[in-house]
Amino acid sequence: MSYRDVEEILRIRGVQVDHSTIQRWVFKFSPMIESNMHKRKKKVCDSWRMDETYIKVAGKDRYLYRAVDKHGYTIDFLLTKRRMKGSAQKFLNKAIGNNGKPRIINIDKSGANTTAIRTINRRALSVKKIKIRRVKYLNNIVEQDHRTVKRRVGITTGFKEFESAQRTLAGIEIINIIRKDQIEDSRASWFATFRSLAA
Repeated sequence: MSYRDVEEILRIRGVQVDHSTIQRWVFKFSPMIESNMHKRKKKVCDSWRMDETYIKVAGKDRYLYRAVDKHGYTIDFLLTKRRMKGSAQKFLNKAIGNNGKPRIINIDKSGANTTAIRTINRRALSVKKIKIRRVKYLNNIVEQDHRTVKRRVGITTGFKEFESAQRTLAGIEIINIIRKDQIEDSRASWFATFRSLAA
């Protein structure tokens, strides 16, 4: 739903709040909720599928890096201003920091993703290196998963600022993670689980 839709739903329930206030709540609280989500997210497997998709911010293409494991569970996400080695490496550092090192990553033919993985392998202290695999059909699972995010972004009025886009997308990704039942000690409903992350 868009922020205006949420405003309308709250108005029906007797709560007067402006959609810009809801946006400020998202801006303020989504980093805290994301941090709590990473602490409680269930362990993912060591076979990853990594890809990026574009998101329009202020009329310009920005790149949302995402990874899922072979079962379709979300590993991590990061919105970046450019599609280059540094962006891919920043995403991988975040994903590995939150989930541990994968055994293998399936990617498309992106040179930036390849270089980022090779850089991480070179810097690794352990002998265990991340294997790079390029099998096109194996990335279908992450490309299908992009659709959920793109659909939610499509119903909004669009993003005007990069940081606002980052935090709103984090909220969308967190809802998807809850929907996939990836949170430890999840409550009876999705709303109860979300509320426990926000507490």
